[in-house]
Amino acid sequence: MIEKIPPSIQKVYKKLRDGGFDAYFVGGCVRNMLMDLSVKDWDLATNATPENLQKLFPKSFYTNEFGTVGIPTEKYGVVEITTYRTEGAYSDRRRPDKISWGKTIDEDLSRRDFTINAIALGFHKGDFENPDIKDPYNGQKDIELKLIRAVGDPTQRFKEDSLRLMRAVRLATQLNFDIEEKTGKEIKNDSAFIQEISHERIRDELFKILGSADSTKGILFLKDAGLLTYILPELLEGIDVSQVRPGRHHTTDVFTHNILSLKHCPSEDPIVRFAALLHDVGKPKVKGEDNAGLVTFYSHEVAGAKIAYEICKRLKLSKKETEKVVTLIRWHMFSVNENLSDAGVRRFIRRIGVENVGDMIDLRIGDRLGGGTQKAESWRLKKFKERVAGELAPKPFSINDLSINGNDVMRELNLKPGPKVGKILQTLFEEVDEDLAKNNKQYLLERIKKLE
Repeated sequence: MIEKIPPSIQKVYKKLRDGGFDAYFVGGCVRNMLMDLSVKDWDLATNATPENLQKLFPKSFYTNEFGTVGIPTEKYGVVEITTYRTEGAYSDRRRPDKISWGKTIDEDLSRRDFTINAIALGFHKGDFENPDIKDPYNGQKDIELKLIRAVGDPTQRFKEDSLRLMRAVRLATQLNFDIEEKTGKEIKNDSAFIQEISHERIRDELFKILGSADSTKGILFLKDAGLLTYILPELLEGIDVSQVRPGRHHTTDVFTHNILSLKHCPSEDPIVRFAALLHDVGKPKVKGEDNAGLVTFYSHEVAGAKIAYEICKRLKLSKKETEKVVTLIRWHMFSVNENLSDAGVRRFIRRIGVENVGDMIDLRIGDRLGGGTQKAESWRLKKFKERVAGELAPKPFSINDLSINGNDVMRELNLKPGPKVGKILQTLFEEVDEDLAKNNKQYLLERIKKLE
């Protein structure tokens, strides 16, 4: 086991033990070592108080009330060392009303969320050849069974911190585990309590789920647990909204199509996957019928972009993340008609942004496969990708690539700087964009005079 712990982390552990204190690795790092997974964060628990720790580690920092002291390391970020603690009631279902320092590792493990996270690893008297594993809740057995099980009484665990409702789903998704029956039943019973958790914390767990290998499993877990009702109620509006039309490939309702589009989206970016999950969220709002009595969803991409904006705002996504999600949904119905002009391809690139081109293609692939189409790319989409790649090399044509600039316009027409100059340049750009052969200075200077 010791070979899985980097030397710099061992050094921190040994310094704690040499200082006369108990020390155990705890939480996700122990779980991942037992599962032969990589460890991102190293956490230790000890009977040393924060004051003891700061004396022992002069470069440490302590900025919280939970007894966690941060120890910077060169290669592995911050090692967090937390004093054993016991906790009182959780009146707000988010944080304990009172924290007291504990005396033993067993006390500390009893307050943890799930059995697979309630395993402690120490080394007897600092002897790294003699591992000491504390596993009072049989977490190692649940790792073998691939189960997420609450420590002790799940009714109590989820009422202490309601974010654990989502964390259970997230861990099950990331580790490809199932949720133990009693634990799962209590998640469903307590699902409404997720409303008491901040949107930022909910967002972080949601995007960890979306970033997992089988993110679709996680979203369906959220649905079955009743959590999606409070996290993404707009998505559920697509249940039983049929998309079936003769001659079309859709055979499912809107909700199932969104889920399958997420499943088949090739991007690993959680933001792009989020857009794939929500891409048809506007369909229930615009559902109608044509003259033949067949279902229609006219302008669903416009309605969906507006809904997605409100969802992103609610979940406190950044401005950049929100713009990406909204852009991908707003323009996901882009045409790949082989008769589209080169100028049309360039307008597509400018409309969605160069940085979003690949992501938009990924969303389209997810949309196609999620709709029942067997091939990820039609011949039209393949040809369209080739044309887009051609326009992106070396870079897409923009107004800055015109053979003239604002100074030329002002000189030719004796104008002062102002909006009129910009309007003339935009007019010329749109004309040249249709025929790049016109982008020569002599021709454009003559055109300026006719635009006065």
